[in-house]
Amino acid sequence: MKKNKIIYYVATGLLTLLMLFSISMYFFKHDDMVTAFTNFGYPSYIIYPYAVVKLLGLIVLWAPGLKTLKEWAYSGFFFAFILAFFAHYMIGDGEQMAAVLAFVLLMVSYIFYKKIN
Repeated sequence: MKKNKIIYYVATGLLTLLMLFSISMYFFKHDDMVTAFTNFGYPSYIIYPYAVVKLLGLIVLWAPGLKTLKEWAYSGFFFAFILAFFAHYMIGDGEQMAAVLAFVLLMVSYIFYKKIN
């Protein structure tokens, strides 16, 4: 049981660091993100709301209890990472590996969350 908790916390911690880096880019490198979102064909006005939703998802993942909300957060991150992978792949900017890494960390976190609960 202790091994499962360690794996869960390491995976969730690394995922959190990756997501906090992403969120910080949305807030502190906004001009670069506007360019990236425009290249994806996304409207730039979703940058700040998307960053806030990602931050709320991280808070839910770390909050004790909230089992239903955790499922929704995991689901939201699942679709966000899949869509991020294909967005980066389709424009050919070579940045899709961050989405793959986030997806792998998310799956490990989710699998071990289920094992310890």
